[in-house]
Amino acid sequence: MKLKLIAYLFSSLLVVSASAALGEAGFCADREAGTEGDGSHPMATLGGVRESRGAENSVEVESLGRFAVDEHNSKENGLLEFARVVKAHEQVVAGTLHHLTIEAVDAGKKKLYEAKIWVKPWMNFKELQEFKHAGDVPSFTPSDLGARRGGHGPGWQEVPVHDPEVQDAANHAVKTIQQRSNSLFPYELHEIVHAKAEVAENLAKFDMLLKVKRGDKEEKFKVEVHKNHEGILQLNQMVPEQP
Repeated sequence: MKLKLIAYLFSSLLVVSASAALGEAGFCADREAGTEGDGSHPMATLGGVRESRGAENSVEVESLGRFAVDEHNSKENGLLEFARVVKAHEQVVAGTLHHLTIEAVDAGKKKLYEAKIWVKPWMNFKELQEFKHAGDVPSFTPSDLGARRGGHGPGWQEVPVHDPEVQDAANHAVKTIQQRSNSLFPYELHEIVHAKAEVAENLAKFDMLLKVKRGDKEEKFKVEVHKNHEGILQLNQMVPEQP
């Protein structure tokens, strides 16, 4: 009987210890360091940032994008007009931290902004943590590079690496490189070093130098991606850059 009692007390002690450890790690309370925004709400950072595939087109993410623009306008007395969410990533914290690249109109000019929105659905909590200008959308529109049947462009031209069309082409190239690789580690786009584009006949062509990461290894690839008039992307050329 004494042995059973000792075993019971020991198992109870283990449960209490484990619960305390989880609480210290930030699972049971939002107590860890890592305050954003005005610092009034500490945030426990638990997971890494991951891409939300296709999420930029979802109703939920569009709603978060509009919320971010509205909150920024309210805080800064701004007049930005929400256009769309270009890219969406998310991070597991005490809730979810959404990292959005937003296209908005400022005095008639399209610009890109990086926003972070912290959400805790079970508390009906939503807070804009960060909102900053990330560059201007180029004077040419996506339709200029989205090839038109029979269309002709002025030849190769330098294009901004943060342009949504360029980003889409780069992400497609990295995904295709991953599909063709036997690597156990996924390829991740680290940086678009430079980019050129050309519209010729029924294709938009993107010539880019990409810096990618695979585990702890960093590599560079010179790629050419084609986009047809239906919006379908295809990796046409891939050449590893020698270190």
